Amino acid sequence: MEPRLLIVDEPTRGVDVGARSEIYRLLRGLAEKGVALLVVSSELPEVLALADRIVVMAEGRTVGELPGEGATEEQVLRLATRFTSSVANVREEAVGA
Repeated sequence: MEPRLLIVDEPTRGVDVGARSEIYRLLRGLAEKGVALLVVSSELPEVLALADRIVVMAEGRTVGELPGEGATEEQVLRLATRFTSSVANVREEAVGA
């Protein structure tokens, strides 16, 4: 098959360091051939290493977007926690009302 888009969900979960490196090599090779990759990962170092663009989701919603180049763990976490903090506050207010 020659896919135009490949979606991978947690591609390195549960694999050893050697296999992780090989998976990264394969994904980068596909990207170089023009295959679009959608990588879903909760591993921030993995996201930062692979992504051209990072879309942050929290509570099932898109809460922000960053360019992959130069993005930091702090920026990603700030986007994610800003949203989840506001949702927690709304929930607390609703319960207390």
